[in-house]
Amino acid sequence: MINITGVSKSFEKDGQKIDAVKDFSLTINDGEFVALIGPSGCGKSTVLNMIAGLLAPEEGVVEYNGEPVTAINTSVGYMTQKDSLLPWRTTEGNISAPLDIRRVPKSQRAALVSQAIEKVRLGGFERHHPDELSGGMRKRVLLARTLIYEPDTLLMDEPFAALDALLKLVMQEELLRIWSEARSTVVYVTHDLTEAISIADRIVVFSKRPGRIVLDLPVELERPRDFDTIRSSPEFLKLYNRVWATLRHEVVSQEEASGEGR
Repeated sequence: MINITGVSKSFEKDGQKIDAVKDFSLTINDGEFVALIGPSGCGKSTVLNMIAGLLAPEEGVVEYNGEPVTAINTSVGYMTQKDSLLPWRTTEGNISAPLDIRRVPKSQRAALVSQAIEKVRLGGFERHHPDELSGGMRKRVLLARTLIYEPDTLLMDEPFAALDALLKLVMQEELLRIWSEARSTVVYVTHDLTEAISIADRIVVFSKRPGRIVLDLPVELERPRDFDTIRSSPEFLKLYNRVWATLRHEVVSQEEASGEGR
């Protein structure tokens, strides 16, 4: 589904060139749930933005479904950490926004919005505005808006990071429930190692900047997953220790490099 080959991308900050990723390659198969994890600023979001067609690589190629990504990729849904709900729109209005942009006929919109609301379990809150919803409900609206046009791939950039621990757990379970029905491809950026192991088929660990892959590890835990059960299992602990050993090295290395640059 996604093939990234030899990609490099840099940015300029305060007159200095910063390499986000360099000679980066990654393949993601149709229907896979892949978690990207690594130190802050190592290019994880940059990779998502290139898949979405929001950024163009300076070198290399990003292919989606066999074709180079050269413009906005309308086959993906993108959910970020930022709450981008429109305050003047109701739950229904926010969820229908992508359909409005695509000029889907009104006769079809109502049914699609109703299905999306049912999918994320927001029945009864159709006419509520964002300031009348809890943090978890707002995330459900954002998720429904991302899913409304049934994208082949979901790009998710720390979507639940701002939630408290209990709400985050609930939203992780909801995401897995929805994914198990649709089996879309998911590329999920997180800083939470426990989250990554709990939800993903594969964990891809990025190095310190410029980002490259230092570990690509399958998560061979049976699905469907009960978080309480798997998180206390020996298999989970083994995966956690292996990923953390790699991740810790990269985080420490980046901190040391940052200290030397000051």
